Amino acid sequence: MWLYYTTAGFLIIRSEDNLPRLVNAILETGYNKDFCVSRDFDPDFIARLMKAGFLVMSSKILDPEVEDDADCFVLLPKLHLTRSILFFDNLHIKKSIKRHLNRFELRPDTDFDYILDRCIEVHGDDWLTPPLVAAIRNIRQNRLQGVYPTSFALYQNGKPVAGEFGVRCGRVYTSYSGYCDESNAGTVQLILATRYLREHDFAFFDLGMPLDYKTNLGAVDLSPQEFVKHFRASQE
Repeated sequence: MWLYYTTAGFLIIRSEDNLPRLVNAILETGYNKDFCVSRDFDPDFIARLMKAGFLVMSSKILDPEVEDDADCFVLLPKLHLTRSILFFDNLHIKKSIKRHLNRFELRPDTDFDYILDRCIEVHGDDWLTPPLVAAIRNIRQNRLQGVYPTSFALYQNGKPVAGEFGVRCGRVYTSYSGYCDESNAGTVQLILATRYLREHDFAFFDLGMPLDYKTNLGAVDLSPQEFVKHFRASQE
């Protein structure tokens, strides 16, 4: 298949591309950038990208004073050069955290809109741009391509104190963003979410970009080739 690139060397993904074949080409050609680019925010196309293993981000490309229309944004499908994956048997819980676990309640797939809005409020909309957020909501509502954006809410004394949203595809849950309003609540939420995924026959927890706190929980760093192998096996 033909591959198209920007002048800066970023791979351009088009809605008509065969995405599994495109991923194969990325792996075979040694593409050395985390991001690809696209101008298509169609929800079905974005769901296809998620189903192919991309973590889909976006960015505003014009002056902030320009009206927020579709021409202001670019889609950034990301196939990490290093992907952080938590296999459930590797989960490590520090003794200092264990005593906090029973103080909280995990509520899967509740408060999705609240958690998504709270993530934007806390972290900004640099990559969670309006057209991407609208597409994510559409994918959830219509379960496009069998992809399902979902969330984990952590409650304490009847009050939400932490949460994250991500995407379920096959037997993989990919974390997109989260927030934490109480000390230790973010770590507890991740631990309880990991337990939930294991109990409900998921293959692994896809944590996206490697960070120290993920490694401390037992996550390992995979190459794109290793990640795609595990991801595709979990879709069968």
